[in-house]
Amino acid sequence: MNSVSPLRPRALQRGLVLLSSLLLCACSALEGDKVDYGAAVQNTPLAVPPDLTQLPQDTRYALPGSTVSASTYGSGMASSPQAPRAQTVAPNVPSLRLEGQGGMRWLVATGMTPEDVWPKLRSFWEETGLKLTLDEPKLGLMETEWAENRAKLPQNFMRKILGALMSTSTLDLYRTRVERVAGPNGGTSTEIYISHRGLEEVYTDDSGSNPEGKRQTAWQPRASDPEMEIEMLRRLMLKLGAPAEQADAQSDRQTAALNDPAQAPPKTAQLEQRNGQPLVTVREPFDRAWRRVGLTLDRTGFTVEDRDRSQGIYYVRYVQPPKSGEEEPGWWARTFGGAKPLDKTPRRYRITVRAEGNQSTVTVLNAEGAPERSEPARNILQVIADDLR
Repeated sequence: MNSVSPLRPRALQRGLVLLSSLLLCACSALEGDKVDYGAAVQNTPLAVPPDLTQLPQDTRYALPGSTVSASTYGSGMASSPQAPRAQTVAPNVPSLRLEGQGGMRWLVATGMTPEDVWPKLRSFWEETGLKLTLDEPKLGLMETEWAENRAKLPQNFMRKILGALMSTSTLDLYRTRVERVAGPNGGTSTEIYISHRGLEEVYTDDSGSNPEGKRQTAWQPRASDPEMEIEMLRRLMLKLGAPAEQADAQSDRQTAALNDPAQAPPKTAQLEQRNGQPLVTVREPFDRAWRRVGLTLDRTGFTVEDRDRSQGIYYVRYVQPPKSGEEEPGWWARTFGGAKPLDKTPRRYRITVRAEGNQSTVTVLNAEGAPERSEPARNILQVIADDLR
């Protein structure tokens, strides 16, 4: 029986070095990506990109004229040369740039109409692994489902072993807003805004109240993530044809500006009262105020049913949140105590943006278009003012 000889110290050392290298490579392969919503990998055969199929082939090594055999070429029987082929060029890549102001970032696609952009946006979210729950070209709005970003899980071997059982306890949702704007030379361009909303799972009871360990949890809103908005805009730039170097440089610049206190925008919005009606004064012209209010409505969870930029009106639905310390009464309180359930009926309002010289005002009207002075109207304007700051 052959015995297995022990490893020599030098061989053992080489083996440990090799094993360490493999572990480092495996770990590094799991790092670096900020987004993982479970996009499916399609095993499709390698194909020529559509924008390259019409380009002429390289003819440096082709004989002039039509295709000939060796015998006909040797006997001089080749047919007469064909006329030179017309040269075609690859389609122009649209001019794309990532712009920002304060906490707002957006993508400008010069020379592209919203109709050009819309199918590419659908494909973009599908490739990201997120299904659309709202797809309204007329409103220029898309919204994804709530999904877990598994890139936030620990990047180690435990994820490979227990990945299906691990959870980040957070969910993300993205809303895309598309605006038609005037382009150069009388053309049309498109502005694309991506806003993020988040939920986090929190415990709603005391650990001591459940000795068996079966604690109660609930989902509650968490702050939006501007860096994830920039990351999604960067990926969309690549989808629309921007070079990777350009997309990376512009997103890095916007992220640096976002995290630089010296570039923090001054306070531009303030909640006021005029003739008994609450309103928000925005120290910016109408175009900027309109964009920022729209992004605020997206981030804070309003349901936008319609919009009319020419009139400066967003048509929204809003549910009044419970007051601090107010909870939904239980069955006993409703049955024997006469307690009424919280009113969760969505109500329709009109959010108006009006120009006043070099600044703008934001007000709330009821569904019929009359000024709204109720507590919900003031709450709506407070939410808008807080986000615009």
